[in-house]
Amino acid sequence: MIQGVDSNKQGLVKKIYDAEQDHIFRYWDELDPTQRNNLLTQLEEVDFDLLTTLNSDLIHGSKKNGLAGNLEPAEFIKLPKTQDEEVRFEKAKTAGEEALRAGRVAAFLVAGGQGSRLGFDGAKGKFPISPVKNKTLFQLHAEKILASSKKYGVTIPWYIMTSLLNHAETETFFKENDFFGLNSSDVVFFTQAMIPALDPDGKLVMDARDNIFRNPNGHGGSLAALKTSGALDDMKRRGIDLISYFQVDNVLIKICDPVFIGFHVLQEAEMSAKIVVKTDPAEKVGVVGFMDGELGVIEYSDLSEADETARNGDGSLKFQAGSIAIHIFNAEFVERETDGGLNLPWHLAHKKIPYLNENGELVNPESPNAYKFETFVFDALGHAKSTVILEVDRREEFSPVKNAEGSDSPDTARKDMVAQYKRWLQHAGHDLTKGGNHAKLEISPLFANDPDELQEKLSGDKNLGDYWG
Repeated sequence: MIQGVDSNKQGLVKKIYDAEQDHIFRYWDELDPTQRNNLLTQLEEVDFDLLTTLNSDLIHGSKKNGLAGNLEPAEFIKLPKTQDEEVRFEKAKTAGEEALRAGRVAAFLVAGGQGSRLGFDGAKGKFPISPVKNKTLFQLHAEKILASSKKYGVTIPWYIMTSLLNHAETETFFKENDFFGLNSSDVVFFTQAMIPALDPDGKLVMDARDNIFRNPNGHGGSLAALKTSGALDDMKRRGIDLISYFQVDNVLIKICDPVFIGFHVLQEAEMSAKIVVKTDPAEKVGVVGFMDGELGVIEYSDLSEADETARNGDGSLKFQAGSIAIHIFNAEFVERETDGGLNLPWHLAHKKIPYLNENGELVNPESPNAYKFETFVFDALGHAKSTVILEVDRREEFSPVKNAEGSDSPDTARKDMVAQYKRWLQHAGHDLTKGGNHAKLEISPLFANDPDELQEKLSGDKNLGDYWG
């Protein structure tokens, strides 16, 4: 056993030795008291029983990632094409607006990631993205929530899940920007849990003498974080029973969309999802479908080539319901789903993870060397008693910022935003030919948050010179 440990920590040390993870004390004698305390604090949060199970089941056992059994596509509500379908969507919108005006809805953002893939040093939500004003992702989302709050005459509270990687930075950013016009008491920050990675031998990975490598436990961890942080209790106090979930990188997100909320309410769903129809079989998005009769999202990497390219009689893809990480949860459903802890399955990812070699030197491997574990929020779909799967127009609602260049990059996102604004102006009856195909354009959500609102604001105004940037 190691020396210099307080008596109240001896039980923790014994647990670590029993778990055969004592290699993490290799540099103990070289650490100062602060470093020792830092290491022990991390270890107190580790669920060694869970890691043992994950090691045996996922790394070395029979429950590795991959699909088995029968796969079937899921039915979904398609975009309206007939008058009857338009009426149905209007009824859903009315029901959703009633829920919003009644103060039943909260916005919930998952924003635990960094902008490293974008070449950006900082929390991803701080990435400047709007085509003219260069507003950050956080500001765009905040303005959409503020616009909806004013429109429906209600406070829409905003719950933001960060991670240990960016929590303090995110809070500071909001404070420095006066919460972008929102009331600070209505913006609630909390962190998701972290989980250590394991090497092929089931050992914890150290990336510093006083630090074990940990990663956020996946967006599925957002459900447990709502519970453990007290956010669910805060929602109950506010009379919130509907949670509008989205991720930070989608610049076209419709936050607290009344149509989506309305369908969810009218069909008495517990969890719902938006999808876009895949047009390219190789598009790298998961698809909503049934796996051995249970609804969920089938990862694109898990679809066989035959399933990926299979077609229906009308020529459409058999597996076409592309998941875009936009959901609605009932608060009661989240409460049940987190009863006794996180009840979602764990997934395995073989990754390149920095580690200390036997000489105590930090190595950045060139190939995958260890395993991360994460949970996916969409796995909860199969636990809901009722669901709504709703198709949306990707041009209007889905343009993620994930890569520095190419597809799903800042360049494509800005082009998609400009194209959307141009469509909105055309809807309002304005001639855009003077702007040219390459003109930059930006419409603040605080001015208009949808095409109908823009049409109303610009009614009678035929001079658009001031709108070009």
